[in-house]
Amino acid sequence: MRHGDKTNNLGRKKAHRDALLSNLTCQLIQHKRIVTTVAKAKALRVYAEPLITKAKENTTHQRRIVFSYLQDKEAIKELFSTVSEKVGGRPGGYTRVIKLGARAGDAAEMAMIELVDFNEIYGKGIDTKKEGAKRTRRAGGSRRKTETSNAATQAEAQTPDEPGSEAETGEAKPEQKS
Repeated sequence: MRHGDKTNNLGRKKAHRDALLSNLTCQLIQHKRIVTTVAKAKALRVYAEPLITKAKENTTHQRRIVFSYLQDKEAIKELFSTVSEKVGGRPGGYTRVIKLGARAGDAAEMAMIELVDFNEIYGKGIDTKKEGAKRTRRAGGSRRKTETSNAATQAEAQTPDEPGSEAETGEAKPEQKS
């Protein structure tokens, strides 16, 4: 029984599965997109994305770690030069899986997996390295702060009707009782 086992074994033993994912990752890095089955594409995303994250830090240690997974010098060079420059500012999500339909021979569901930053159609052909994505926290207080600051700037922009009015001094006039 495989209750709670999150790993898709792809019908292979560990050594065979590791070799398959290593080869698919090397091809993905070199060609920027490959066509495979949906199950392999989803397993490849889990395998390749941590390696791309490691490539963002170009040190000898990180190169050796990635080489222990891939065993391909050309793929390592491509990953640490071209790919790491493009994904430098992206905090994750380096790959995209697009389902293509059934294969004619055996009706297997096919998918194209590609590196997101290398697609000129979706990525609008951006060639510059991003400096670092701004991480935001979704807090309700930030909206109120911007609304009050916008109201304050609008109040300052209004011209006063008479000297010493509310907009100029920032104080409300005392009301007279009758």
